[in-house]
Amino acid sequence: MHAHEPRVGEDELARVARRVRRHIVRMIAGAGSGHPGGSLSCADILVTLYFRVLRVDPRRPQWPDRDRFVLSKGHACPALYAVLAERGFFPLDELWTLRRLGSSLQGHPDMRKTPGVEASTGSLGQGLSVGLGMALAGRLDGAPWRVYVLLGDGEIQEGQVWEAAMAAAHYGVDNLTAILDWNGLQIDGPNDEVMTVRPVADKWRAFGWEVTEIDGHRFDEILEALRWARSVRGKPAIILARTVKGRGVSFMEGQVDWHGKAPSPAQAEQALAELEGEA
Repeated sequence: MHAHEPRVGEDELARVARRVRRHIVRMIAGAGSGHPGGSLSCADILVTLYFRVLRVDPRRPQWPDRDRFVLSKGHACPALYAVLAERGFFPLDELWTLRRLGSSLQGHPDMRKTPGVEASTGSLGQGLSVGLGMALAGRLDGAPWRVYVLLGDGEIQEGQVWEAAMAAAHYGVDNLTAILDWNGLQIDGPNDEVMTVRPVADKWRAFGWEVTEIDGHRFDEILEALRWARSVRGKPAIILARTVKGRGVSFMEGQVDWHGKAPSPAQAEQALAELEGEA
């Protein structure tokens, strides 16, 4: 087994995801600010990517043949930081410096400061364009790596997403996979009330993409969808992953209030206790 090709089972993925969720709660509570809801909703997807799918080497973050992952919804970076630390890109102790002055773990990802971060994101709507550029560059170079981009569902209200979607299909970019963290909520409320994005699957198909829809908290479905995406030829693929905002913490699940605020010490203690008890 190579360092860049972990092969852990679904039980271990679940254990790692539970640790990641605990890290997310501790990080945001310690920082006193951050985005727990959307970090918790995408944790299972990121764990599956980094522990089963992505060809990466934590000892060589700039390894030329690595796969690239772009967190377009950059405010969910606590999930990415926790997964990168669990995967060995930097020490776990660094997680507790989230959002501190001078820390390498800022409130949105910074590719110049954080090992394993491929793109500085946070201005929503830009990540798919960045990933498309990477994928086109890889194709021009005849490189073996793939590009994965995680989008937020509120984020796909941005016009630039659809410009990138149109271009990716036009150029037949099949080394690009998008994943939608479809938790139904954004900072101002439900997607359907703020600016509906439905019909989601039909939109992406109309833009020339192959589409599949899954439960974004079932590791078997995530793995199967990622295998499917690698098999698509001649066009880009998107995985619509239905998720629950705040997943794993009872009082955060499905609550838009937890989009962008930190838990109090007592709330963090309750959340950590619940996550300790998860199967």
